[in-house]
Amino acid sequence: MRNANLNQITKYTTPLSKETDSHAIRVKIFLPYLPISKTNFMKKISAVLFISFFFYQSVHAQNTCLGLRAGISIPNLSAGGSNNNPLNTGYKSRLGPDLALFADFKISDLFSVRPMVEYSSQGGKKNGMQAFPNPYGPTPQYLYANFKSEAKLNYLMIPVLGKFGWDFRHGSPLRIYADAGPFVGFLTSAKQVTSGSSMIYADPQGQQPVSQSPQSFNSTDNIKSQLNSTNFGVEGNVGISYRTGNNLLFIEGGGNYGFINIQKGTADGKNNTGAGTATIGYAYCLGKK
Repeated sequence: MRNANLNQITKYTTPLSKETDSHAIRVKIFLPYLPISKTNFMKKISAVLFISFFFYQSVHAQNTCLGLRAGISIPNLSAGGSNNNPLNTGYKSRLGPDLALFADFKISDLFSVRPMVEYSSQGGKKNGMQAFPNPYGPTPQYLYANFKSEAKLNYLMIPVLGKFGWDFRHGSPLRIYADAGPFVGFLTSAKQVTSGSSMIYADPQGQQPVSQSPQSFNSTDNIKSQLNSTNFGVEGNVGISYRTGNNLLFIEGGGNYGFINIQKGTADGKNNTGAGTATIGYAYCLGKK
């Protein structure tokens, strides 16, 4: 997927030949291992719960809403910096779920604080002629084949958002709002899924074949241990809500972007995660409007 190591291949046979070129090729990402510390993870979760409890105690006399939202995530892998190459570029958006539990702590009629625990789909996909590192020698640096490749990354994100809202008019149940703030994300799963079969070429135009028959690229590999386990970034949303009694319904659109490269090395380029989101949700408000 992203960085240099992104489409490195593991060949279970000898270099391409008439007898071996029909064997399957598996495309994998080989990136530095950075394990998630369960102790640190629990400390961070505890800190978020403590902050949420603090806000609740501070504003319990005000309006507090607890709720959930669900919808779609439209993530992509963006290439950044000056280290772009055929491996970390060319990604397009994929689709995945986005789910979150949240609390809204009202500070004033205009402003509230919204901590969340969010399951976010990230990653990207390629479909068509694409590069992978040459496993048979230094020249050429890349080989090319026509196949599908999808990086499926899932994160547990913990955003803390500042939220501003305005009623359509005084006493109206309709309200528009916007929120934004930082998040910390923890990688929960990561898979590289490739499919298809193709001749292998020395050029991206597919004019110089180096295999005598199509090679299989069907493979699903767990790459979690090869990616950075944490990320940090920003999230923002805009939406419209409707309140009746203590019940609140809303629809919102937004997005998130991670500042940390998902690969640790930079020899083969850099990639960042990011996604657009579209969700609907429900909240129960404990206080009066």
